[in-house]
Amino acid sequence: MRTAYRVETVRTAERALMDRLPAGTLMARAAAGLAAACADLLPSGRSRRVVLLVGGGDNGGDALYAGARLARRGVGVTAVLLAPDRAHPGGLAALRAAGGRTTTPDAAAAALARADLVVDGITGIGGRGGLRPAAAELARAVAAAGAPVIAVDLPSGVDPDTGEVHGDAVRAALTVTFGTHKPGLLVDPAAEYAGRVRLVDIGLGPELPPGPDLTALEPADVAALLPRPGAESDKYRRGVVGIAAGSARYPGAAVLAVGGALRGGAGAVRYAGPADAAVIARYPEALVSTGLPHRAGRVQSWVVGPGVGDDREARERVADVLDADVPVLIDADGLRGLDPARVRARSAPTVLTPHAGEAAALLGTSRPEVEAGRLAAVRALADRFGAVALLKGSTTLVADPAGGAVRANPTGTAWLATAGSGDVLSGLIGALLAAGLTPLDAASAGAYLHGLAGTHAPVPPMASTITEALPAVWHELLGEPRGR
Repeated sequence: MRTAYRVETVRTAERALMDRLPAGTLMARAAAGLAAACADLLPSGRSRRVVLLVGGGDNGGDALYAGARLARRGVGVTAVLLAPDRAHPGGLAALRAAGGRTTTPDAAAAALARADLVVDGITGIGGRGGLRPAAAELARAVAAAGAPVIAVDLPSGVDPDTGEVHGDAVRAALTVTFGTHKPGLLVDPAAEYAGRVRLVDIGLGPELPPGPDLTALEPADVAALLPRPGAESDKYRRGVVGIAAGSARYPGAAVLAVGGALRGGAGAVRYAGPADAAVIARYPEALVSTGLPHRAGRVQSWVVGPGVGDDREARERVADVLDADVPVLIDADGLRGLDPARVRARSAPTVLTPHAGEAAALLGTSRPEVEAGRLAAVRALADRFGAVALLKGSTTLVADPAGGAVRANPTGTAWLATAGSGDVLSGLIGALLAAGLTPLDAASAGAYLHGLAGTHAPVPPMASTITEALPAVWHELLGEPRGR
């Protein structure tokens, strides 16, 4: 599992480690890892030029020492000093001793035009509130030059703790971060600026506390969570999920949610609602009924909301499911006007799966505010409703009402932004809830599977082809032959 820590925690850990090591050891380790990453991206077989963008902090020092290492290997290195009087003195001396050059921001455009690689060391993890005018102008010059960029620790202009971006920021092809991930590297919009992320071990691990601020599941983590039937399993032991979705106007939502549940490993799926004919035509495995959900039979979880509409009958179906004493996932139309007190009063856990627009309505704010501050929004949802909140979007985030680390989903593709995709996700998570996973694990694993299926589905994918890609994803994660 990848873990990320806020700046304050990282700073405390760095101080504790530096107290035990000779001066300059951490910067030397960071510079060595940064220089190796630069060497990997530089072209071979011809003269190579690297431009360092150097601010007054430790990230600028890392860039200077890495530049010195590259210069000693015959790379032409030029450092653009934003504040020459505040540049790291040791790093600056090392670069000049190795044959590197320095210049001012006024001459940066000419240097950038000849660069094979740019190293962004303008600001460090202490940067807040966007770039100052001179740095912002340099970020725009980098974008215009078009050379690939490696960011030192994180791209300049992004907030390390929240992932927010205020104004101009450097857009990197690769970010080399040290010791641990920072939350902003895993959360959009900042994650989009970070590109690929490479973690360099500088020995910080033993100094970090056991509770990170953000985590991201990896394949082994998800494989360990996924339910596997045993020799004594039957369809009831594997989990029965109820689906209260769809309507006469939107029967497809019911079909897609049922498909997600079946491909989510459910032993049985009970569908309750007016789209029964469409469901049974596509999935004869489903057990269908047309009355209120509580009359459908015993289930271990309920999914309610996709495509139910906003009429009196829809509201009755949602209220009926909320009365159930089993885990409930609420999505789409089921989120309209949802009362936090009603959700908090439930005796069983609840999972909410809004997109940014729905989250804004639930929080009484605007969609742009949610998208700009996704971490704050998902935590606020979990806290307000006392439920596990899964905020869908370019970075899907999952927060638990009990607090602890937020989980960022690392899988997915922009192609998942297609009609019905969220209905498949709802059914998939519902099946994992029915199988006995905790709400946090069910939501996290479901998002991971869904995102991976989106990358496996033929391009451009449809919601139904995302469903069809799920078996390959299960096989990939579990490592079992097909048909087992």
